[in-house]
Parts: sequence; structure tokens; C-alpha cells
Amino acid sequence: MKDAEAIYRTPLGAAGGLAVTGSGRQHARRAVTDRKLPSFAVVLVERGQGWLATAATGRMSLTGPALFWLFPNRVHSYSPDEGGWDERWALFEGSFTRDFVRLRIIAERHPVVALHHLDEVVRLFGNLHADLLDDTNLGQASAALMLHRIAISAAKQASGAADRRQERLDMADIVETLRRRAMQPLDLAAFAAEHGMSPATLRRRFTLETGLPPKAFQLRVRMDHAKQLLATTDEKIETVAAMIGLDDPFYFSRVFHDREGCSPREFRARYPRV
Repeated sequence: MKDAEAIYRTPLGAAGGLAVTGSGRQHARRAVTDRKLPSFAVVLVERGQGWLATAATGRMSLTGPALFWLFPNRVHSYSPDEGGWDERWALFEGSFTRDFVRLRIIAERHPVVALHHLDEVVRLFGNLHADLLDDTNLGQASAALMLHRIAISAAKQASGAADRRQERLDMADIVETLRRRAMQPLDLAAFAAEHGMSPATLRRRFTLETGLPPKAFQLRVRMDHAKQLLATTDEKIETVAAMIGLDDPFYFSRVFHDREGCSPREFRARYPRV
């Protein structure tokens, strides 16, 4: 990597939830010191080593291939060692970044991701850069898609250690078990014991896996099934409630309205059977 390249773009008003506002690549030799950015950034270190320092993490050593996330309006510093490092970078913003943080796809306290599949991430950065060069509506939309894929790829690689992989496989089985039993009453203590955990441990791990605690997940599955029944059958409202494990149709209607913003009858009217 010889010549530095950089592109900056003003996001389109209709870009939506994610917009890439800059992209570049270079062989970096100088330190970035006590800087704040107005947007998010991701920096890919293909080769080389150095360090990163933020208020949330302190100073961390860094060896490529790896990438790190920078958060807006947060002071940070980083530097390659004397030999420099090959880097690619992208700036991005938009409402989707809240989902990235909420779903722990990116984390301020764990900004560095060691990469085991560098070629995939380099290809995504290359596509993103080419899309920004295109400088069209479609190009900017495609660049946002590439950034989204970079985030997902990095998150998958961050959880790729053998023990974490097995833990996630175990949790996937537990999630599927609860999905199958969602119409039945849930005794959380008994369900946790069935899987060799305390209720607190199961709740924590389940929430990390799905974004919802077990009972909230169960309710979501029930409501999704209720919507299917309302849209595809002529069953009475009280029958639908009973079919998803809720004996009180008034409670069912109240919960349904709180979640969907309409009553079960109004939902059915929106999706008449063909």
C-alpha cells in the first residue's frame, strides 16, 4: 500500500438509517493524538502493530490483522509502531448505529476485533470505497450496505473463539426450545434447571443471545403467532387468545394493542384473507 487515498461525502437527506461519509487507505506512520470525530469510524489494520487508547479502555496494544471502532465525540489516540501499518478506514453515521450498539455489534469498551478472515473484510472495504467513488444515490446506498456487512463480519469474528462458539450453539438450542414451547406456561426456574443453569444465568445469557429476556421473548412469539392466526383464519378473538396460551381475551387484546398499536380486530381488518 503506497499512496494514501481519501474520499469524503455529504450524506444524502434520504439516505436513511446508515450513511458512509468517508473512506480511505494508507500506510500510516504518524500517531493520531487526542482527537474527537463527529461521527463513528472503523479502522482496519491489515498489517503492522501499534496501540489504541480511549477513555473507556485505556491504552491497548494492537496487532494486525484487526479492526477497531471509534465513537463520536470521544477522545481517542492511536499510533502504529516505527514500521507503520497498512490501514483502511471509513466514517459513518445514522440511526442504525444505535442498533449496532444496542445489539452489541460494536462496543465502546471492546473496540478492537482480531480478524481471522482478513480477505473478506478487505473485500468489503474495497467495495465500500468503490461505491463512494461512484458518487450516486445507488453508490451511497451500496456503501452503507458494505459498512453494515463489515460490522456483521467483525461481530461474527469477535465471537469466534471455540468456547464462545460452543456457548452460542448451546444457547441457540435453548432459544429454539423456548420457541417451541412458547404457547405453554413458562416456569423460569424449572426451565433454567432443565438446562443446568440458575434462573439469573439463563436470563442473562438468553438476553445476550436474543436481545430479550425469556418471558418477553415468549410473549413476542405468542403475539407473532396470534397475528398469523388473525390474518389466516376466521377464529374468534377469544379462541385466538386461548390458542396462544392466554385464557383472558381482554388481557390478550390489551397486550396486543400495546405492542401493535391496534386491536386484534383492527389488525385482522388490515390483512383480509384472500
